[in-house]
Amino acid sequence: MAASVDRTPVPDNPEEIIVSSSGPQRFQSTVIDPAEVKTLAKRVRGPVLTPEDEGYDIERAGYQLARQHRPDLVVGATGTTDVRAAVEFARSHALPVAVQGTGHASAGIAGEGGVLINTTRMTGVRVSLETNTAWVAAGTRWDEVIHEAAPAGLAPLSGSYPGLAVVSYTLAGGLSLLSRRYGYAADHVRSIDVVTADGQLRHVTEESYPDLFWGLRGGRDNFGVVTGIEIGLVPITMLYGGSLQFPGELAAEVFDTYLRWTATVPDEMSSSIMQMSYPDIAAFPEALRGRQAVHVRIAYAADVLDAAENLVEPLRALGPTSDTLRVLPYTEAGSIYADPPFPGSIEASTTLLGELDTTAVRTILALAPPHAPVPHIFELRHLGGRLALPPAVANAVGNRDARYLFNVVSRLERADITEIRPAHKRMLEALVPWSTGGRLLNFMNGEDAAQEVRSAYEPEDYQRLTEIKAVYDPDNTFRLNHNIPPANPTSAVNRNEEGSPAA
Repeated sequence: MAASVDRTPVPDNPEEIIVSSSGPQRFQSTVIDPAEVKTLAKRVRGPVLTPEDEGYDIERAGYQLARQHRPDLVVGATGTTDVRAAVEFARSHALPVAVQGTGHASAGIAGEGGVLINTTRMTGVRVSLETNTAWVAAGTRWDEVIHEAAPAGLAPLSGSYPGLAVVSYTLAGGLSLLSRRYGYAADHVRSIDVVTADGQLRHVTEESYPDLFWGLRGGRDNFGVVTGIEIGLVPITMLYGGSLQFPGELAAEVFDTYLRWTATVPDEMSSSIMQMSYPDIAAFPEALRGRQAVHVRIAYAADVLDAAENLVEPLRALGPTSDTLRVLPYTEAGSIYADPPFPGSIEASTTLLGELDTTAVRTILALAPPHAPVPHIFELRHLGGRLALPPAVANAVGNRDARYLFNVVSRLERADITEIRPAHKRMLEALVPWSTGGRLLNFMNGEDAAQEVRSAYEPEDYQRLTEIKAVYDPDNTFRLNHNIPPANPTSAVNRNEEGSPAA
């Protein structure tokens, strides 16, 4: 017999609106029969919590505090069996599903309702010296993989912040400190274990489920809950890296020099340039309080590091006020960006850019502090190199022709959202002449992220993703995310294709 569900909206916040890939929708909570919650709890080893339960807020908490999900039910999964039970419960109750590791990728899940599956308890790493790979459980963070791989002389294609969850970062593409040399992290995925909307666990490879393997690597959590992935590791133990800091008064000169410099560096050199407006508080050095500073971050991953000093000389010649560049073990790579490890309320916007020039630099700086109070941070990350080339095994990651990633971030405790959003919009609109029109999924965390999902893919790839979605999640159960809706079933991938659910 079908489960009993009371669909009366919860009255606490009846006007809650979220944005989905098809536009604004009213998203209301569902009251679930407590007896059925107890039945689910007996099948699950981890906690099963409703909004009335103690520990509910802790279980749903993530890194991004500006947009938090208040689900009807949160399941703290401890393994694949828990995930399958949670997905089956959601399907039987016609509830949408969200997946959360560290809670950095929060686009599309703010609001009321649905089932949230928290994978943070599902941790573990197994490194294989024979294949130079690592199997990584769903809730594992990069710092665990980095330290497990290091004794073998290997490193993963981890990002700037080692506290990120491996799975969501990788399956959204994954822009690594090593990516100009090795490509996106998604390019190095060997296999994926995923619970699809029918509650089945599938071991997905290029051979077993070619369509799903292609789509998961770039389509992230649109096709199911990934319980583990196998990733390739690279023979890197040391980097030349760190940061150069310059006073804000030199911003135009530093940005101009940086753009010229990136046109000359080898693929082994990854870098970014950021201007940050510091708040006038005691937590920062007195010389930075209430001022702007420009940071150039460097990660040079070559087999021989001797050339590094000569490569960075054009930047050093500008006279940085702080210079932390050095040879360091990959286990300390997180110190290069020194991203804050604590949660925060932020608004972020992003776009991909082609070739840039002095005019582009002046355009950006004219809309930033000290000329305007927000944004608080804006950044260019140098792309190209191996990122611009197709992977050995094709995947859905798009926009490989971009030369730079532009990201702008403001903190809500320092400015009102009604001030932040227009400021971000002005900056992105001013950059339209240099924009490719694309975006990277990992950096799409602003208010419009759910509406911008198409821009992360090539048009034909997006269409293929919707067709794969129609096969594996025709009801769009996995929609509290950067959502890709299912195509019309008549245009879907052949359901009798080898490796499909009908096979």
